[in-house]
Amino acid sequence: MTAFILEWIARGGYWGIFALMALENIVPPIPSEVIMGLGGMAVARGHMQLGWLIAAGTAGTVAGNYFWYAVGRRFGYLGLRPFIDRWGRWLTLEWEDVERITRFFHDRGGWVVFVFRFMPTFRTMVSLPAGMSAMPRWKFLLWTAAGSAIWNSVLAAAGLILDRRFQELDRYVGPVAVALTVGIVGFYIYRVMTWRPRARRG
Repeated sequence: MTAFILEWIARGGYWGIFALMALENIVPPIPSEVIMGLGGMAVARGHMQLGWLIAAGTAGTVAGNYFWYAVGRRFGYLGLRPFIDRWGRWLTLEWEDVERITRFFHDRGGWVVFVFRFMPTFRTMVSLPAGMSAMPRWKFLLWTAAGSAIWNSVLAAAGLILDRRFQELDRYVGPVAVALTVGIVGFYIYRVMTWRPRARRG
């Protein structure tokens, strides 16, 4: 994976960073930690400037997250009801859960979007309910950009400091990402097997 990302960065420069970070937020298995870390290595070697690297990475992050926000906004939470009624068993959701999530985002959505920028997997997933709850577009973009800029700066700085040793870190990032994915899938299977509609609980 490192070789693939390095090739994109070498060929596309800042546009390559933008494209990779946008894709990372649409298809989460591509780790932003490696993308921005390798970008930091490029800064250390004089191939990029730190400010432009962070700007390109943050713009890509916002673009990728806006994709899922737009999907949620397009269908809205009311448009989701037929889907929930039919497939809620496999999502372990009932309509009351969707309404509660929507109310939560109306009240506290801004800081949730900001905080989730620092969490693997959730930083992408949070964009969908933000769109479904019709969070104001400016607010979503502002909080997404703010959280992403901080997180991307940390990752780029780590790559800048570690430089050549970053590839050693990549050996650990891959297994950790796989472990997190397996954990999420395992939790989902457990939820599906133990979930019961409210009418059948108690």
